[in-house]
Amino acid sequence: MKTIFAPWRMAYIQGKKPQGCVLCRDSLRMDELIVGEGKTAFVLVNRYPYTGGHLMVVPFRHLNRIEDILPEERLELFTLVDLSVRVLKEAMNPEGFNVGLNLGKAGGAGIDDHLHIHVVPRWGGDTNFMSVIGGVRIIPEDVDRTCALLKPLFEKLQREICG
Repeated sequence: MKTIFAPWRMAYIQGKKPQGCVLCRDSLRMDELIVGEGKTAFVLVNRYPYTGGHLMVVPFRHLNRIEDILPEERLELFTLVDLSVRVLKEAMNPEGFNVGLNLGKAGGAGIDDHLHIHVVPRWGGDTNFMSVIGGVRIIPEDVDRTCALLKPLFEKLQREICG
């Protein structure tokens, strides 16, 4: 039997569950995780990352269908994806990336009511024996530290690229 201790989860388990969207600006969004913002979209560090540096690019508007994205949102979303890849390359030197959307629960979306694009840096061996044999993923860096590392790079590169 596997045992993993996560005592910080008890407050969530026993507490009243908040209503709202974890990605909406005026709802439950964790602003401290935001590392970059544009006019129609923003970038934040994933609170529950697949790997260190796992980012999400999110439209400000609450929408869940790709066909509802406006042209200006589409342009900015992919500009921010490009910026995210550049920042992660500079900060973390990944060997590759997974970039994509999970649309709908059946499509693997953990948050299916607010569309977002995942930008996941990857390294050879990041799915090591702990993931394969133990069924446990090890994330070696705290998300708050990741935010502190990435935010200044986003600000610098965004000025250079976007003006």
